Amino acid sequence: MSDLLASDLITPDAGEAPLLSLGGVSILKAAPMARLSFRARETSLKTAGDAFGVELPVKPQSSTVAAKRAALWLGPDEWTLLAPEDELQAVFVAIEEKLGDEPHALVNVSERSDAVIVSGEKAVWLLNTGIFIDFSLETFPVGTVTRTIFHKSPVMVWRTGEDTFVVEAWVSFMDYVAGILVQSAGELAAA
Repeated sequence: MSDLLASDLITPDAGEAPLLSLGGVSILKAAPMARLSFRARETSLKTAGDAFGVELPVKPQSSTVAAKRAALWLGPDEWTLLAPEDELQAVFVAIEEKLGDEPHALVNVSERSDAVIVSGEKAVWLLNTGIFIDFSLETFPVGTVTRTIFHKSPVMVWRTGEDTFVVEAWVSFMDYVAGILVQSAGELAAA
């Protein structure tokens, strides 16, 4: 996965001001995007990937990215599929038509979650204020994705670049998550 491909899909929301921008870290609200929850058996993965335009990853905590598409592995039979917001219907129909009667579940969850982009040389430090995961490049390389807890909120963290992460949370938790990120980043300014 390249930084360029992920940055084509995950972009800052042009209508929103940065939540925070200090010397070592920035927190930006991500633009809305189409999010689909996909569950299927292994026998359906190639067909679904062909219809979506990205091969679905089978390695735990991995992602695959193509131009304006991403497939994120979330479990042995579960993926989050990301695409531009205006392509939601086309993507949904393409996958449903290709899979036909093959057992699967495809659900539009676009309104369920929001995302922020955390980037900069202090991004790992900031995430580690509430997530106890080793985010070193050796352990958590670009393209790695995981579900975890940030303080008391469930989140998904996806490394899209050497110093760039997408943090996604349910809409009802995002004010809390973003607020704690901004508050914790304030410690950088005080240091």
